[in-house]
Amino acid sequence: MDSTHRKTNRSEQKSRKFLKSLIRKQPRDLLLMIGTGVSAAVAPGIPALRSWRSCIEAVIEAADQLEVLHPGDVAEFRKKVVKDRDLLVVAHDLIRKMSPRTGDAKPNFFQDCLMEVFDNLEQHIQNPVVLRSILRLMERGTMVLTTNYDNLLEIFGQQQGKPMESLDLKDKDKVLQWAKGHIRYGVLHIHGLYTDPCGMVLDPSGYKDVTQDPEVMEILQDLYRTKSFLFLGCGETLCDQIFQALFLYTVKNKVDLEHYMLVLKENEDQFFKLQADMLLHGIKVVSYGDSFESFPEYVEDLTTQICKQKSPDAEQVDSTTLLGTSCVDCAKRKLGDSDKDHPKRARLPDDALAFYAEENLSVVQHKMGSILSAANCVNKAQHVQSILEMSLNC
Repeated sequence: MDSTHRKTNRSEQKSRKFLKSLIRKQPRDLLLMIGTGVSAAVAPGIPALRSWRSCIEAVIEAADQLEVLHPGDVAEFRKKVVKDRDLLVVAHDLIRKMSPRTGDAKPNFFQDCLMEVFDNLEQHIQNPVVLRSILRLMERGTMVLTTNYDNLLEIFGQQQGKPMESLDLKDKDKVLQWAKGHIRYGVLHIHGLYTDPCGMVLDPSGYKDVTQDPEVMEILQDLYRTKSFLFLGCGETLCDQIFQALFLYTVKNKVDLEHYMLVLKENEDQFFKLQADMLLHGIKVVSYGDSFESFPEYVEDLTTQICKQKSPDAEQVDSTTLLGTSCVDCAKRKLGDSDKDHPKRARLPDDALAFYAEENLSVVQHKMGSILSAANCVNKAQHVQSILEMSLNC
């Protein structure tokens, strides 16, 4: 029994190990790719959120209950969703069966089925740990896109007072703004959102509007080249056609990239094979544990580690740093910063730096005030300035 307990503890310790290359990323350098695993962890009471296959099965069941699909078609689609590997084609055929024969996407019964499946989502949020972690990262500049039809993240974010916004690929202007980082609390749904049938992309031909637009493709692919994607709850995302078209098979030199994917390690051989395969795509596969129940807590701990990183834009200054450095060295560092702002200014020799700093104390104090403001250290400003004055008078 003790041996089993120790083995469990070792497993838990392993699950809490984080890659330094990941936790040292600045939040603004990350882009979260959210899959069905996130929704399943947040609202386990909705079977349709567990996987893409479960979602289609739930839609077929809703169509049967609402009597918007012939019983013979219901039976046929139930067989297809089990046998067919390309679920996108199944979804395409399903939406066509429940749409007008003119080929127009609206009106259709598919939206009614989705609304039936995702009815009262806010009442089904049981474990918002992952959503809370995602919002923490978004506050610090992390971008988010998803293959999910649900808007659980937006619902929870609005409950927390955040100006959440749902986006889809049909709105080019919004997509470009989001990709440039102008919509901090925007969530891009690359398959669309269940509440907006016009923005849903289920027909493979619907992707052509995006993939044939060079401006949209370039800015989205640039994200894959410049950001580190962090895949959360994405079991089948790499097989998703729109994700492949946008990122996986269109961006060159993927082996030089550094993305991350959190996965459940059920089988060691399969896990390590997946690790090796994904490195070819520039993706580091990381296990969050051997149980799905470990997923929310792992994401929470990982987020805490990432959020501990200090932004390089905000220089941290405290009394310990100042007391441990001579006045001349401190003045040299500050004057070096000033030289960058004013490249034509001649540098003074080392033996004149202390005198220059004393004569221009107001300049040094002004510079220090700017740095403290950028670092959000207003409470330390007076203390640091008094130390400067004491040091310069000694």
